[in-house]
Amino acid sequence: MDYNQEYSPAESGHAEGASPQAEFPPLQLAGTVEDSIVDGPGIRYTIFVQGCPHRCPGCHNPQTHEFSGGYTADTEQLLEAIRSNPLLGGVTFSGGEPFCQPEALCALGREIKAMGKHLMVYSGYTYERLLEIGRKRPAVLELLELADLLVDGPYREEERDLTLLYRGSANQRVIDLKKTREHGTVVLYQDDYCQGLW
Repeated sequence: MDYNQEYSPAESGHAEGASPQAEFPPLQLAGTVEDSIVDGPGIRYTIFVQGCPHRCPGCHNPQTHEFSGGYTADTEQLLEAIRSNPLLGGVTFSGGEPFCQPEALCALGREIKAMGKHLMVYSGYTYERLLEIGRKRPAVLELLELADLLVDGPYREEERDLTLLYRGSANQRVIDLKKTREHGTVVLYQDDYCQGLW
């Protein structure tokens, strides 16, 4: 798999000019988990997007790979589920490859951040590659701006490590995007509570 390849809207089976659902762009999902404790800090609402170009061997979510699968989400219903749960500390975009649907996730992400929620995104692309893709697809950069944490890089079965925080293989990084923007270089996330557990 060439992880430097770029995603084209045609790969998803949706035309580039597809009509939006209500005021939100269409968002193709594989499913959701309403109270996850493994997809980021605290209790989270995890949204699994449908479609992934990486197809990593050993992937935990192979059912999310096909761009023609899944269902079109009711974005307002997603937002209501997030609003109505006072225990949620944040939302995680997983997949699938979230950066294959950056426009739809930016629209959702703006609403999530307006609620004051923490936002975390998983990607099979590296952070550096996403910055390159964002030069041609601005929504990729906007999604990085909206997010607080990014788990980047493809899953590699040969580097699998069950002791890692929020990720499956040692090549992947948990990037603190706010500090990365402030310092102009990649800053890795430090979870003070978990430091003594791993």
